[in-house]
Amino acid sequence: MGEVYTEAEALFAAADPPLIAVGDIVTYHLIEADHRPDVALIDGQTKRSAIEDHIQEAIDAGVFDREVEVENAAAGLSAGLLSALATAIDAAGEGESTVIVVDGEEDLATLPAIAAAPSGASVVYGQPDEGMVLVECDEEIKARVSDLFERMDGDDERLWDLLDG
Repeated sequence: MGEVYTEAEALFAAADPPLIAVGDIVTYHLIEADHRPDVALIDGQTKRSAIEDHIQEAIDAGVFDREVEVENAAAGLSAGLLSALATAIDAAGEGESTVIVVDGEEDLATLPAIAAAPSGASVVYGQPDEGMVLVECDEEIKARVSDLFERMDGDDERLWDLLDG
């Protein structure tokens, strides 16, 4: 969905705010490069295994202004996750950073992050064994995401209601 980066500095230089990170490893690399995301979604896992302690400690080190916990089943998008994401993106517009800690999986959160992000924002997610993918949120990518949602099983009308707040 975007260009793949292997260095956080290069990614950050190409990104426009707000910066939304989906995944523990992506979030960690940005924090380690001294570029805290405005919104981060993490689940304590990478490639279906628990992240290493030093990664969790770096994310937990008081880096974010707010922490929100939500439940989200694998291969799903819960109302709690969608609402927390919309609220966190709104808070980012006011200069407040949020880490959303997902009990379950955050793998599909990239799509609603793109949908909910303001035009011009940046969403970054991990591509295992390749790097970090930077998505520039413009009308074309938002239309692609909307089309994907329409083709998925589920209540896409409710999804848009939750993302719109």
